[in-house]
Amino acid sequence: MKNLKQLDLARNNFGGSLPDCLGNLSSLQLLDVSDNQFTGNIAFGPLTNLISLQFLSLSNNLFDVPISMKPFLNHSSLKFFSSENNRLVKEPAAFDNLIPKFQLVFFHLSSSPTSEALNVNIPNFLYYQYNLRALGLSHNITGMFPSWLLKNNTRMEQLYLSENSFVGTLQLPDHLYPTMTELDISNNNMNGQIPKDICSIFPNLNNLKMAKNGFTGCIPSCLGNISSLSVLDLSNNQLSTVKLEQLTTIMFLKLSNNNLSGQIPTSVFNSSTSQFLYLSGNNFWGQLSDVPLYGWKVWSVLDLSNNQFSGILPRWFVNSTQITAVDLSKNHFNGPIPKDFCKLDQLLYLDLSENNFTGYIPSCFSPPSLIHIHLSKNRLSGPLTYDFYNSSSLVTMDLRDNNFTGSIPNWIGNLSSLSVLLLRANHFDGELPVQLCLLEQLRILDVSQNQLSGPLPSCLGNLTFMESSQKTFVSLNVGFGSISIEEAYYETMGPPLVDSVLSLENIFSPNFTKEVIEFTTKNMYYGYKGKVLSYMSGIDLSNNNLVGAIPPEFGNLSEILSLNLSHNNLTGSIPATFSNLKHIESLDLSYNNLNGAIPPQLTEVTTLEVFSVAHNNLSGRTPERKYQFGTFDENCYEGNPFLCGPPLQNSCSEEAVPSQPVPNDEQGDDGFIDMEFFYINFGVCYTVVVMMIAAVLYINPYWRCRWLYFIEDCIDTCYYFMVASFRKFSNFRR
Repeated sequence: MKNLKQLDLARNNFGGSLPDCLGNLSSLQLLDVSDNQFTGNIAFGPLTNLISLQFLSLSNNLFDVPISMKPFLNHSSLKFFSSENNRLVKEPAAFDNLIPKFQLVFFHLSSSPTSEALNVNIPNFLYYQYNLRALGLSHNITGMFPSWLLKNNTRMEQLYLSENSFVGTLQLPDHLYPTMTELDISNNNMNGQIPKDICSIFPNLNNLKMAKNGFTGCIPSCLGNISSLSVLDLSNNQLSTVKLEQLTTIMFLKLSNNNLSGQIPTSVFNSSTSQFLYLSGNNFWGQLSDVPLYGWKVWSVLDLSNNQFSGILPRWFVNSTQITAVDLSKNHFNGPIPKDFCKLDQLLYLDLSENNFTGYIPSCFSPPSLIHIHLSKNRLSGPLTYDFYNSSSLVTMDLRDNNFTGSIPNWIGNLSSLSVLLLRANHFDGELPVQLCLLEQLRILDVSQNQLSGPLPSCLGNLTFMESSQKTFVSLNVGFGSISIEEAYYETMGPPLVDSVLSLENIFSPNFTKEVIEFTTKNMYYGYKGKVLSYMSGIDLSNNNLVGAIPPEFGNLSEILSLNLSHNNLTGSIPATFSNLKHIESLDLSYNNLNGAIPPQLTEVTTLEVFSVAHNNLSGRTPERKYQFGTFDENCYEGNPFLCGPPLQNSCSEEAVPSQPVPNDEQGDDGFIDMEFFYINFGVCYTVVVMMIAAVLYINPYWRCRWLYFIEDCIDTCYYFMVASFRKFSNFRR
C-alpha cells in the first residue's frame, strides 16, 4: 500500500511494537495509533523513515518517547504531534541544541502518571517553533513560566502547562493575543498576584484554569467582562478577595479552598448563565433562605460545603429541576429536609453531612437517578420507611451518626448497585435482613454501634467483595470543549478523511467530587478516597447484640480486607474456614463468648496486620508464632483464662494437648462450665448427706436423744427471746 496517505488504528487493543513494514509507507501523511497498548522506543522503530508525515498521534500507549524529539528532526512536513500518557525518556545533552526542520502547529507531550519523574526543562527545540497554535506540556517540566512561548507564537490558541513544577510569578508579554481561548497553568508552584492586565492581553478567553498554585490577593473583577469566558477555575490557592457579583456571567466558576469570605450576593444565585458553582472550603456566611430567586433558573452543580452558612434550606432549590449535584456539607444548616426535595428527579449527588438537620427523611424522597447520598453527622431521626426505595442506581448510602430507629428495611435488597452502606452509630434494632445478601456490588458494610440482634446471616459469605471503581467519584458527563484547532487542521490537511481530528479536541469534563468514605479498620478511623477506595472492602458489625455462632461461610469472603465482629454476644468456635481470607488485613473478634481453640490454620493468613480475640472463653494453645502471628502481642489474647502459650504468661503443660473446636451442637451454653451437669451433681450430693444424717439418728438412741434435746433448747430460747423483746417494746411505747 505504497500510496496510502491516512491510516487510523486508534482506539483498539493492539499491542506489541509497531511493525517494521510501516516504514515502507513512503506516502503516509497521517498516522494515528492512539489509545492502544503499543510498546517500544519510537527512536528505533519505523516512524523515523516516515518523513512525509504531517500528523502523528501516539497518545495513550506504552511507548518510550524521547523528550528531545530527536527521531523526528528531519520530518520537515510534520505539523501535528500528540504523545500524551506515554513514558518520556531523556536524550544525551548533545541532542538539545539540534534545530528541527519542522514547524509544528499542534504539539502535546506528557508522561503517564505512573512514570518516573524526569524534572527537566522545556525541550530546546520549542525555542525554534513560531507557528504553534496549541501546545500541551504536563508532568516533569520545571523552571520559570515560559512567557517566551507566547512571544514566539503570536497565533497561540491553546496553552496547557498543568501538573508541572513552574515557579515564580505569572509574567505575561505586553502584547495582545486575540486568538488565545484556553490557558491552563493549574497544579504548579507559582505565586504572587494574578496580573490585572490578563483580561486585556487575552480578551477572548474561553477556559482559564489556574488552580493548585500559590496565588494571593484579589481575583480580577475584569474576568466577568470577558463575554466568551465559560470556565474559570482558581481553586486551591490563597486568594482572599473576590467580588462574586462581577463573575456571574461565567458558566463554570470554581473558587474552592481559598481564603474568601463574606456574604454571597443574591446576583450569584439569580445569574442566568451560571450553572456550576464551587465555593467550598472558604469562610462564606449567611442564610440561603434569605436569597430570593427570580424567574426560571437551571442549576447543574452547587457546592457550598465547608463554609459558615446557617439557617434552614431554601425552597428555591427545587425550582432548578435539572440540578444534578448539591453539596452543603460541613456548615451550620438546621431544621428539616424539605419535602420539596422529592421533586429533584435528576439528582445524582447529595451531601448534607455534618450539619444540624433534624426530623425525618421525607418518605417521598427517592430520586431514581441518585448515585451518592451523604446525610451523616446530623440529628435526623425516625425509621427508614420508603426513603430511597426507588433509587436503584444508588452506589453510596451514608447515614452514619444520626438517631434513626427501627429495623433495617427489607427493600434494601432492591438497591442492586449499592456498593457502600454506612449505618454506623444509630439506633437500628431487629435482625440483619437477609436481603443484604442480594447486594452483589457491596464492598463496604458498616452497621456498628446499633442495637441489632439475632444471628449472623450465613449468606453474607456469598458476597464477592471484588475491586470496584464505581464508588470512587461522581461523573456528571458534562464537558466544555474547544474545536478551534479544527481550523488549523483544515488549513494543513484539508477535509478529514478519518476521525483523527477529534482526538485533538480538549474536552474539559469535571468530575463533581471524589468520594471520601470513612471506615474503621486496624483499630483506626480512616478516610478512603480515589484509587485506594476502589480497592477497599470490609464489614463492621461491632457493638451490637448479635448472637449465635459465626457462620463458616464467612470464610468464603476471600477478597475482604477488614472484618470486625467485636463487642457482641457471639458463641461457638472460630471457624477454621477463616484461613481462606487470603487478603484480610484486620480481623477483630474480641469481646464475645467464643470458645474452643484458635484454629492453627490461621497462621496461613500472611496478610494480617491487626488481630484480636481478647475477652472471650477460648482455650488451648495460642497459634504458632510464625509469619504475621509472630508480631501479635499479649493484648491480642488477653481475657481468655484458659488460653496458654506465647505471648501469654501462662505456659502450657507438656501433657496438654490443644483442644480442638467441637461442633456447635456439642458445645455448652456457658462456655467452660456445664451447668446441667453441675445441678445433677449438687442434687445427688445433697440427698446423700440428708439420708446419712437420718440413718445415724435412727440407729443410735443416744445421738437421737441429744438431737431432740438440742431442738427443744432452741425452741425455748427463741420463745423467751420473743417474750422479752415484746415487753421491752411495750415499755418503750409507754
